[in-house]
Amino acid sequence: MLEPTSSTPRRTGHTVDGLPSPAVTALVPEVPPDFPREWIEFVDPADPENVVRADLTWLLSSWTCVFGTPACHGTVAGRPDDGCCTHGAFFSDADDRARLDSAVAELTADDWQLRRQGLGLSGYVEFDEVEGEPAERTRTVRGACVFLNRPDFPGGPGCALHRLALRTERHPLEVKPGCWSRPSGSTTGAAGARVALTCTGGARPRRRPTWAPMRCG
Repeated sequence: MLEPTSSTPRRTGHTVDGLPSPAVTALVPEVPPDFPREWIEFVDPADPENVVRADLTWLLSSWTCVFGTPACHGTVAGRPDDGCCTHGAFFSDADDRARLDSAVAELTADDWQLRRQGLGLSGYVEFDEVEGEPAERTRTVRGACVFLNRPDFPGGPGCALHRLALRTERHPLEVKPGCWSRPSGSTTGAAGARVALTCTGGARPRRRPTWAPMRCG
């Protein structure tokens, strides 16, 4: 992972919508998973049964995604072109799944390289497990998420849903599943009641079933 307190330089360059895009100018050393971090924890004002724990070290750092550059080695050895999209994404709730279904209806062949496979009999969602319970996630095809456009795609590599967001001038989180960036778990409240726990962390672990105990503890 990138050192969260490093002085990683701002990358220059622009995307089609005018937002900065990565152009790597320097690399920073990796740090071990138990690198000291500062956290803040608070009760969600809209849901008292949900506790939000945020990694301040990462949120206040200058870290930025380097997908599509030589600095990104992916999360699985030998698959650098996947970035963090090798295992697919889980859904946080029914609304998250509905948001994906709506976005899929808008994807064209110019957005989505594996559109034929995703809309075929096997679909674009499959079952996996989270903490021993069945859970849906985006399907993997040829070793990575079905929504990942490969390097040989005429439109370029990367997430088809992200491409849709840029094309329609929306924020990517409006069309992509939320759980690629928001691992969840549970904890015990002061009165002994179990409450939901939502965490924001610096590095994206390899797949969601291992996120909560490793990044939220």
